[in-house]
Amino acid sequence: MAGAQPGESAPAAARYRRVLLKVSGEALMGSQPFGIDEAVVAAIADEIRDVHKLNVEVAVVVGGGNIIRGLAASHRGIDRVTGDYMGMLATVINALALQDALEKRGVPTRVQTAIDIREVAEPFIRRRAIRHLEKGRAVIFAAGTGNPYFTTDSAAALRANEIHADILLKATQVDGVYTADPEKDPTAVKLPEVTYQEVLERDLRVMDTAAISLCRDNGIPIAIFDLSTAGNIRRVVCGEKVGSIVRAS
Repeated sequence: MAGAQPGESAPAAARYRRVLLKVSGEALMGSQPFGIDEAVVAAIADEIRDVHKLNVEVAVVVGGGNIIRGLAASHRGIDRVTGDYMGMLATVINALALQDALEKRGVPTRVQTAIDIREVAEPFIRRRAIRHLEKGRAVIFAAGTGNPYFTTDSAAALRANEIHADILLKATQVDGVYTADPEKDPTAVKLPEVTYQEVLERDLRVMDTAAISLCRDNGIPIAIFDLSTAGNIRRVVCGEKVGSIVRAS
């Protein structure tokens, strides 16, 4: 990489070698009530490309809530297991959209799914995923864990552990972890740093308890930050104090 020109600041160096980014399906809607906002997908792809240029290995887990959520479907009368499988298929649609946007930006990308859809994506094979990352390819994990009753947060924690990610990046619609829901409680206070145990004991709803416990047991920190602020993914990867971080101490 070329050095900075006179009068320019040197580009920031990445703090992490391998990261897993969790992007919710709802984030892909943008301001729409449903579906995929191509401009939002493009913006996320731009940020992933910028991180990829830092020679960081990037894996992504996408949700499917912009199309269907299994739990919500079950409340409308669809069998819960059936609804969860529908939600898994929705994540595959989102993964393909993100793959297309990344490859248009010159980032070689592979989609791996937890359910077998070989015509459109590779099946999830841990060693193959790691090899893709080592070769400089972004890897998008779709279809959650492949099992009903598990959220994509749990899938993100599971995949982060399986690929030995240095950190799990949870890009959300809020700018960190708060003592309460800031939209409902004006007295809520932002916590720049919090432990796994505090999250569980205080029910801070950062991620589901299975995801938090899995990261705690294997020492993977979780960064929670606002996806809508341009450049935040790169800032977190470069070690800037953005949002909140969950770790042992």
